[in-house]
Amino acid sequence: MRALLQFTNSVPIVFAAATDPVGGGLVASLAHPGGNVTGFLARELGFSAKWLELLKEVAPRLVRVAVLRDSTTTGEVGQFAAIQTAAPAFGVELTPIDLRDAREIERAVTAFARQPNGGLIMVSASGADLHRKLIIALAAQHQLPAIDPLRVHASEGGLMSYGPDQVDQYRRAAGYVDRVLKGENPADLPVQAPTKFELVINLKTAKALGIEMPPSLLVSADEIIE
Repeated sequence: MRALLQFTNSVPIVFAAATDPVGGGLVASLAHPGGNVTGFLARELGFSAKWLELLKEVAPRLVRVAVLRDSTTTGEVGQFAAIQTAAPAFGVELTPIDLRDAREIERAVTAFARQPNGGLIMVSASGADLHRKLIIALAAQHQLPAIDPLRVHASEGGLMSYGPDQVDQYRRAAGYVDRVLKGENPADLPVQAPTKFELVINLKTAKALGIEMPPSLLVSADEIIE
């Protein structure tokens, strides 16, 4: 997105999922973007604490959580901070792991898994998606319950995912594109937060990890993979 802004400050741009558009310099503010860019948040920063809550619910003995994120992006730094703020209430110690390259991820997760009662949170949608097969394999190998924002992780063998409904995000973004094409100014269209979220649980993975999913969580799931 920032690369596009290097080429134009007049052609309207609508994003479907940005983590921190203000901190990233895309818009002046959420309520009043002020330029040629507007769109929709991937998630609000405080939302990140929900991943920790869900992980602790399925693995009550959890006391250590590795948070995989890109430390070079303001949004993911903010999300890690939100999890860090919530961690003491859940009795959890956090270990940050950067998503720079596959070998570093493998080394860091393997080292983290040497101690018991650990779990994983993938904060980064793009970075976790790029390395998703490796991360899913490492979680299975080291028996680590894990959660992330993307449905595809649960469908490919991850334990569970919780995040905005991506189809709904892009549908709403298309609505903004339509409004811009009809003459509205992106500067006047506020950046909006997600309104629909989805929880996906992979029961096959839960069984392999020896986890019995709480009935209340199964009832609230949008999709259960068996």
